[in-house]
Parts: sequence; C-alpha cells; structure tokens
Amino acid sequence: MARWRVGRVEGEALAWAMDTLVAEEPLEIRLRWGEGARFARVAVTMRTPGHDFDLAAGFLFTEGILDGLHQVWRLTYCADPTVDGAQRYNIVNVWVQDAGVCERLAAGSRDFRVSSSCGLCGKSSIESVRLQPAYRARPRVPRLDPRVIGQLPGELRRAQRLFDRTGGLHAAGLFDASGHLVAVREDVGRHNAVDKVVGSAFLSGGLPLSQHILVVSGRAGFEIVQKAAMAGIPAVVSVSAPTSLACEAAREWGLTLIGFARGERFNVYAGAERLCMRAGAHPAMQEREVAAPNG
Repeated sequence: MARWRVGRVEGEALAWAMDTLVAEEPLEIRLRWGEGARFARVAVTMRTPGHDFDLAAGFLFTEGILDGLHQVWRLTYCADPTVDGAQRYNIVNVWVQDAGVCERLAAGSRDFRVSSSCGLCGKSSIESVRLQPAYRARPRVPRLDPRVIGQLPGELRRAQRLFDRTGGLHAAGLFDASGHLVAVREDVGRHNAVDKVVGSAFLSGGLPLSQHILVVSGRAGFEIVQKAAMAGIPAVVSVSAPTSLACEAAREWGLTLIGFARGERFNVYAGAERLCMRAGAHPAMQEREVAAPNG
C-alpha cells in the first residue's frame, strides 16, 4: 500500500487529505536451472506485492509450464548484485530440476508481459489460449448447497483486509463445500489473486482442489475458469457476470459456474447438476429458480 495526497471535493469545497492506495508493481518471474544458474525470463506481471512465491508458482502451473511440485527445487528473490536493491523483491527465481520444464517453455511461443487486468496477454495464437486442464473435475462431486453458495461472497468480502483500507483490490477465496474459508488472496489483478490461491495449494502439495469452491470478487472471465480447471476446482462463484467463453469452457470441462451471487439469489450458467435443490421440487422448477436473472 502507498500513501497519497488527494483532494476531496464536495460541492464547491476542496479539502486535502492523505489517502491509502493499492500498491502496484511489476513482478518478473524467472526459471533457473543447471550449472551456472542459467535462467529464462518467463513473465512480467503487474501485481500487488505480497505472496509473490504463491503467485509465481500458481502462474507457472496454471499456464501449463509446471506439472507438479516435484519439478521445483526452491523459490527465491533475486540475489543478482547487478540488480538495483529496490528491485530485487520484484524478481522471483523459480529453481527447477526438470529439463522438460524449460523445453515446454521454449515450445510455448508466448511473450508473457501481463497487465493487472488481463491474464491472456501475449498469446501468440487463438489455439494457444486454450490449455488442457491438468485435472478433470469429477461430474457430481462435491454437491453444492445453495444456502452455502449464497453466503460465500459475504465471507470473502469480510476476509478482504486490504480492500477495507484501499477500496481497490480484487480477491480470490478458496472454500470447502461446507463454506469454510481455506485461503484468500488479494491483488490488483483478478487473475493474480487466483494464481496466488492456486500457487499456495501447489506449494503445499494440495492439488488437485477437487473438493473446493473458488469465489472471485470480480467477473468470471475465461482465464479465471481455465485457472480453476487447471487446479481441478469443480465450482467457480462470482459476484458479477461471466463471459460467454467462460460459460462454454465451464460446460466443456465439467465445472459449475455461478454468477451474480448475492445473498439467496444467483445464476447458474453450467454444472447445475451439482446443486442440492430442496427435496420434492419439480426439475423444471429447480432450473427456473436457480437460473432466474438477478435484478
């Protein structure tokens, strides 16, 4: 976070005060391997500093560069004496012990310069946008209680400590099927917040996340659904709208995709079969009640 002098206008009056802003800085992710500590610059992403190792690991996994924790030796900040000291904490080295990782990176043909708003920048072709999920969501596990789903956005919001101070951060929360918060990460970028959550599970050996729900504070775009699918997460809940491509991907990969989750109301765009509707309700009525537009 950063402090900034801001002018506050009310009517024709101007008053000056100090405000708290979201920190946004670049993070360079490097792969390092072999004798002589050779390295390759993989990506530069704009992020909110914090949980940088989670972000680096999650990014490399959800982009299909890493397959598992066994490929990673260690993660460090930059120790290169030629780099300005203030920038060393903006460079993460991911030390790998699998030559295939570097071959996969070279074959990817992608320039990873990522803004805080887009997780797909740099793709070299339409075909390269779609990655095959590392884990396939199992079709009917877990079962989802609509009453639990309705509570998740509020639980995520209450866990956003930095948002309360800045008002300018996205969040991704990982919940179990009973609604218990497992992990939450905040970042200026939606996709970064998701990568941080996935990276935390990756580094702790917790993948696949087949019994969990991902809740995001912004819209559910294609890149969010794809990252969830890569981690084996079977359900994504958003407080906002999904995109058409996100809906198509969720259906293709067997995810439940929920949008406009606000209290007891939400829309289900894919995977409605996971919802535990009340006993005895007519199937057509179940579908109408769950999928009714929110206004």
